[in-house]
Amino acid sequence: MNAPAKVAGFLIALAVVFGAAIGFGSLLDPVAESATADSTDHDADDAAHGDMHETSTDEEIPGGLMVSQAGYTLRLADPSVDPGRSVPVSFSILGPDGPVTKYDVEHEKQLHLIAVRRDFTGFQHVHPVLAADGTWSTRLDLTAGEWRVYADFKPTGADPLTLGTDLAVAGDYQPAPPKAESRTATVEGYRVTLAGDLAAGTDSRLTLSVSRDGEPVTDLQPYLGAYGHLVALRSGDLAYLHVHPEGAPGDGTTEPGPDVTFFAAVPSAGTYHLYLDFQHRGVVHTAAFTLDAH
Repeated sequence: MNAPAKVAGFLIALAVVFGAAIGFGSLLDPVAESATADSTDHDADDAAHGDMHETSTDEEIPGGLMVSQAGYTLRLADPSVDPGRSVPVSFSILGPDGPVTKYDVEHEKQLHLIAVRRDFTGFQHVHPVLAADGTWSTRLDLTAGEWRVYADFKPTGADPLTLGTDLAVAGDYQPAPPKAESRTATVEGYRVTLAGDLAAGTDSRLTLSVSRDGEPVTDLQPYLGAYGHLVALRSGDLAYLHVHPEGAPGDGTTEPGPDVTFFAAVPSAGTYHLYLDFQHRGVVHTAAFTLDAH
């Protein structure tokens, strides 16, 4: 065989070997396999979960975990503020057509704003003022640390919602240790005791009894359409849970104390922090409890 023929034969053989090596290597290449798997996993995950706002239902998601839901968004004017006893806080609820300006009255108010420090050492329930442009304004007593802010409202023509967002308060911050279970609270001369247990997945009956100077308080005043208003927050993710009172003032059967009964539906086992607002002698007081659900 002459030299040119030998060279041509060698090049053809080399091309065959090289092509086979590429094909065989692609079968074993872990990087290519991983990239394909990752792409497939992400596509499957996106298909399964998508945007949580769109694929999950209100029943599946406890209130306050999302800043946007059902086409509505809670937007703080400033997500970071300085600490103080009267800090101005403004926000708006953005709907499908822009800032929401029309709300239905729920529990005697158009909107309830709850602020809680993430270590549960601070809690406030206030009712902001609505401006014509859809801006809500209020003042909060805020210590340094991370706070969660909840807006509980019902846009006119839509379902009720509770949206939540974080508010950073500047300054030195040392989180408090987790709270142990507590069924008794003393606040501004009042003693409040809690009876009943939380059971996940069902309505749990809780009765709170108010006394002062050792005597039962039997002349509680209505507050937000009831003799008490109870907020429940789940430890960890700070899910906001609706708690409904039994009876109502003036219904002919509900007494104005000392007992106020609620039904709480918690979705899971774990620790819950409960805050009772009650009114007596023209002043609203807040009693805090920690309860474990099984």
